[in-house]
Amino acid sequence: MAEIIKKEILTSPKAPKAVGPYSLGIRSGGFLFLSGQLGLDPESGEFVEGGVEAQTRQALLNITAVLQEAGSDLSDVVKTSVFLSDIADFPKMNAVYAEFFEKNPPARSTMQVGALPKLGLVEIEVIAKV
Repeated sequence: MAEIIKKEILTSPKAPKAVGPYSLGIRSGGFLFLSGQLGLDPESGEFVEGGVEAQTRQALLNITAVLQEAGSDLSDVVKTSVFLSDIADFPKMNAVYAEFFEKNPPARSTMQVGALPKLGLVEIEVIAKV
């Protein structure tokens, strides 16, 4: 009989609530799958001011909060996907991203999309090992 892979819903009071019918993250099969995080302030639910740099920083802080609730941290991240509303913001996003992943950075995809929820400038999702 095949083993049933369970899933556990991840949340964090230090991260913004989901803006739709999805979980902030899922623990399953030895991995953490985090939904994309925008640069939203967890308390106000509004975007932080300061453009793509500030939104990138806040998105990564939100990701860190969810990972910490799961007993993990950024060093366990194996893959990220970064979505930009304007690929011209890549250098600014990349500079902030590098502050969070200084050593042994995860694999990454970065792409421009037509639009992001709430008209955000950047959204980042991650997969981490448990």
